Amino acid sequence: MGFFYLTGHEVPDALVDRVLEVARKLFELPQADKDAVAMVRSPHFRGYTRPGGELTRGEVDWREQIDIGPERPSIGGPGKPEYLWLQGPNQWPAALPELPGIVREWDSALSSVARTLLRHWAASLGSPPDVFDSAFAETPATLIKIVRYPARAASPQGVGAHRDSGVLTLLLAQPGSRGLQVRRDAGWIDVPPRDGAFIVNIGELLEVATGGYLRATQHRVTLHGPASEKISERISVPYFFNPRLDAQIPVLLLPDELAARTDNSWNPCQDPSDPMFSVYGRNAWKSRLRAHPDVAAAHGYSAG
Repeated sequence: MGFFYLTGHEVPDALVDRVLEVARKLFELPQADKDAVAMVRSPHFRGYTRPGGELTRGEVDWREQIDIGPERPSIGGPGKPEYLWLQGPNQWPAALPELPGIVREWDSALSSVARTLLRHWAASLGSPPDVFDSAFAETPATLIKIVRYPARAASPQGVGAHRDSGVLTLLLAQPGSRGLQVRRDAGWIDVPPRDGAFIVNIGELLEVATGGYLRATQHRVTLHGPASEKISERISVPYFFNPRLDAQIPVLLLPDELAARTDNSWNPCQDPSDPMFSVYGRNAWKSRLRAHPDVAAAHGYSAG
C-alpha cells in the first residue's frame, strides 16, 4: 500500500512532546499573528495557510497549517527554472520565538531517521545503500508542515486524496486522533496513529526510482465521523524528506525476482493530468501551483 509504521527510530519522546506542544501554541495564537506570516506573502510557498486556503484537485481542504523548509537564501530569478523559487527564507510568527529552534531539532532528528531508512530501502531493493546519497547532498529540499484539522468543517475534506511528491514522508499524528485513510484497491482503510511510531509514506519519486515496483499511495484526511461520535480537533506534523530541487532521482536496477513482480505497463506519465517527474523540483512545483493558486497568482508564477 505504500504506508507502514516505524518504531525503534530513537527520536526522543521529549522532543515529540515539545513539537506537539509548540504546534498547539501556534494554533492558539490570535488570527492576526498567524495572518502576519501568511503564505501568500512568500514567493517560496512558506508560511501560514488559513482553513479553506489550500486545494487538492480543485477542492477545498479544511485545515490550517504552516509550511517550513530549510532556512536558506532565495535562488529563484529570471531565466532560471521556476521551481528554484521553492528555496528561500521561512516566515516565523513573532509571538512564538521558540518555534525555529524546535523545528531545527526536529529536522535534524528526522533527517537522520529518513536517511537511515532510505539506505536500508536501497539495499533491500538490490542497490548500494548509498545510491540515493548524491541526490540529497548539500541542500536537500525537506519540508515540514504543522497542521491542525478541525473537528468538523463545511465539508468532510480535511485534505483530499493525493500522493506525496517527494521520496518519503515521516508523519507524526497526534495520539488518539483519527481521519487519515489510504486507498487500497477500490476502497479506503483507516490509518490510526500508534504510540511511539511514525507513519511512513512512499512518495512519487520512489515510485519513479523503482519503475513502479513501489507505489506512492493515495491518501486523504476526512473530518466527519458518525454524528453520535465526539470528534476532537487534531494535530499532524508531516516531515517530507526530499532531495535537492535540481536532483534527478536515479532509477534502480531491480533484482530479477522483484522486477518480475513489477507491472510492465507502468508509466510515470500514464495520467496526463498528474504526471510524475524524476527531477524533484518539477514534481514539487506541480504540486505547489495546484495547492496554492493564490500564492502563484500573487507572485506571477505559471505552470512552467
